[in-house]
Amino acid sequence: MRLMIAGGGGFRVPLVYRALTAGPFAGLVRELVLFDVDPLRLAAISAVLSSMAPSGGAASSGHSAPAVSTTTSLAEGLDGTDMVFAAIRPGGTAGRIADERVALGLGLLGQETTGAGGISYALRSIPGMLELAREMKRRCPEAWLVNFTNPAGMVTEALVPVLGSRVIGICDSAGALVHRAARAAGAPLPEGKLDGVGYYGLNHLGWLYRLESGGKDLLPGLLADAQALAGFEEGRLFPQPFLQSLGCLPNEYLYYYYDTVRAVGVIRTMRQTRGESIHEQQSGLYPALAAAGSRAYELWDAARRSREEGYLAEARASGEQRDEDDLAGGGYERVALGVMRALSGGASAGASGGASGGSAELILNTPNAGAVPGLPADAVVEVPCVVTSDGAVPVPQDRPADAQLALMQRVKEVERLTVSAAVHGRRDDAVRAFALHPLIDSGERAVELLAGYEAAFPALRRLWRGGPESRKP
Repeated sequence: MRLMIAGGGGFRVPLVYRALTAGPFAGLVRELVLFDVDPLRLAAISAVLSSMAPSGGAASSGHSAPAVSTTTSLAEGLDGTDMVFAAIRPGGTAGRIADERVALGLGLLGQETTGAGGISYALRSIPGMLELAREMKRRCPEAWLVNFTNPAGMVTEALVPVLGSRVIGICDSAGALVHRAARAAGAPLPEGKLDGVGYYGLNHLGWLYRLESGGKDLLPGLLADAQALAGFEEGRLFPQPFLQSLGCLPNEYLYYYYDTVRAVGVIRTMRQTRGESIHEQQSGLYPALAAAGSRAYELWDAARRSREEGYLAEARASGEQRDEDDLAGGGYERVALGVMRALSGGASAGASGGASGGSAELILNTPNAGAVPGLPADAVVEVPCVVTSDGAVPVPQDRPADAQLALMQRVKEVERLTVSAAVHGRRDDAVRAFALHPLIDSGERAVELLAGYEAAFPALRRLWRGGPESRKP
């Protein structure tokens, strides 16, 4: 199989490569093509991959590592490709800083994918991802697109009209919640299996509401056990009485909705935003990686651990450390490769850990098709899916509680307005999206936010000029 990664100079690409060289995914990919518009980033990540063996520590698997090539030509990267992973960041880490700072400057949450920053990020990400999807239709129409580009739900929804069922959105946070909760409840789940799991939501906005084992729902007991909850990150994020009254475990990003004032307050007291911290780290790191030779992997891995330690730092108590499993890496690339293996019919020799017959059960972003009652059939949701060589099929879930459904419906309308603004160049829809979001909830703030983001990203103004609305007499 030939796999192309769009955003091939991305910081997490070595995690994908590492998973392809050892373990259940070894031998699945014969050729790995890294596409990126930035030659320096490609050179840096290529240096990391070259230095991973033996210093990368990959165990011998009996399979050859994929042949790696790089290109700055999208056409060259796509020709002959069977699978595309996409993780692009238009505007780079500097753009992330603006996403955060414009909102914080107005007293609102400044976060990469949630609230105002997520809308801004989507307005930048969707046009580039549409270009990729349209080029795939021309050059490799049978290829699958596995989308990591954030905000994953919105981006995937924008691409479905172009690629149909051949685009699947992924995120590791929902699956990680399920596996951590299952371990805490004493019933760990095997990779690629979600039997007895009930989860519904949108990307970065979902709830684990059932965790069955042996015909018994273990979730109520877990929610009543303060000590067990304290053993994993999502359980520590929210007070135990609150979780017990809620009757489910929220995705970690719901911290920004359930404790907004505290989240904004903590972020505003920090010396740097998350984006500023990553930007500072990567500005010097990429040139160093490109010149590091055999030490490139060592430098990259140290930077990766430092970056993981800072994830959602605003939500943790002083001195609280992240779980070692999370610091070790191995989240989203396992989801992506699990999807890829299932789509290819489980073609990896010796592959294990998935469901039978080459299928896999994973929480993914895909059109609803009735899986979540109360949301439109064509709305992209984040739910357990069964993945086979025919694609991803969402598993029907219970109807959400009224408060949860109302929040999903409102945020989904925000997402659809944002997609409309990005796809059709409708500035008014962008204003409406900002105003409707529950973490903004203000027409006046919406106008100020969009003006701030337009000042930070001049391409937004060109997007409006290029859309149908701008051509009206």
